[in-house]
Amino acid sequence: MKVCKFGGTSMATAKSIRQVEKIIRSDPERKYVVVSAPGKRFKGDIKVTDLLYQADAEKAHYGCAGPAIEEIRDRFVTLVAELGLDMDMDRYIDEVEAGINASSGSDYAASRGEYLSAIVLSELLGFDFVDAADIIKFKHDGSFDADNTNDLVQELKKNTKGIVIPGFYGSMPDGSIKTFSRGGSDVSGAIIARGVGAAIYENWTDVNGFMVTDPNVVQNPKQMEVLSYEELRELSYMGASVLHPDSIFPVREDGIPINIRNTFEPENKGTMILPDISGYPKSSIVTGIAGRKGNTTISLKKAMMNSELGFGRKVLSVLERHGISFEHMPTGIDTMSIVITEKVLNGVESQVIEDIKGKVNPDSIEVIHNLALIAVVGHGMANQMGTAARIFVALYQAGVNIRMIDQGSSEMNIIIGVEEKDYEKAIKAIYSAFFE
Repeated sequence: MKVCKFGGTSMATAKSIRQVEKIIRSDPERKYVVVSAPGKRFKGDIKVTDLLYQADAEKAHYGCAGPAIEEIRDRFVTLVAELGLDMDMDRYIDEVEAGINASSGSDYAASRGEYLSAIVLSELLGFDFVDAADIIKFKHDGSFDADNTNDLVQELKKNTKGIVIPGFYGSMPDGSIKTFSRGGSDVSGAIIARGVGAAIYENWTDVNGFMVTDPNVVQNPKQMEVLSYEELRELSYMGASVLHPDSIFPVREDGIPINIRNTFEPENKGTMILPDISGYPKSSIVTGIAGRKGNTTISLKKAMMNSELGFGRKVLSVLERHGISFEHMPTGIDTMSIVITEKVLNGVESQVIEDIKGKVNPDSIEVIHNLALIAVVGHGMANQMGTAARIFVALYQAGVNIRMIDQGSSEMNIIIGVEEKDYEKAIKAIYSAFFE
């Protein structure tokens, strides 16, 4: 039994939806289908979810949704007509418009792209439509209610016809709509996969799986055939955006593999994400290279810092008070560096620095902006002699100055901080050292 999730590009046009239909009908094991809202049809197009946010903004400003709803109406009415379906799409759009005008938050509006997308696909396939609000539940505090949800999803196993479920949202105890973070349809698919006991969770998108690194930086990078749950989390967190990083948690409970596939090249086997890849043959000790710009480092120096009880706690308490989380914290005997995403410091940086000075009275404190972080990820790198040396030699030969090094305790990642101007150069140098 397979659970399939199809992304926004797969659901964007009648032609792509026909391809989705072909994929589902080609394998009778594909009985559970989770869908995203329609994405962009062409360069410069607007995603349906963004139109829905616009409709919600119109409602907040004018008291009711306006032009954005009509764009959504035209989008879906055209889609249904091109698919040759005999269904009254205007009725569903009217329902969505009334719901947006009556709602007090944006979650209802944001979720309606997936809702409408699932209704269309269920009609095309002849599958049953199951509203995610009826089976995916959140607690009063807004946290995901895994146990209750799993019990409800298990009931779907009684269905033998086939089911289409909207991704991205569920419901609160009072019945109101609650969404996951953007891209949360991936999480919805994983939740369904766990609940129905799927043999595999297929995540269909518009790429052939995970590439070793960003194809916008390295031309035609190699495709990963396999990676582990942990490697996925590391790479996704650092910017590899093929799959929502939280998708791992539901399937991890039962060790369900995830297969990233390309809707438009279904013959490609894609990338398998497995709970354990020990013993799986790998051509390189490095699995992937990912990174992101926009980081700031706060570097403190203080003599005898190591013997000052509570020094680290005091520094971190300042960040906590300002609602700031940190990314990495490499330390020395008399030094501490805290890496923070730059945008969270906007407007509060001066106050944070002053508060740290007041708390721990450092000998010096320096703020470094425009830092790019690069993660080199692979199981067992720490046990492979010379891995770090190859990275640093490659960067030296490329003329890249390293501003920070942080090796994770999991043996699985080495984080390098470089100036943003050297980001692309550094990625290319590391890729070349291990894959060319």
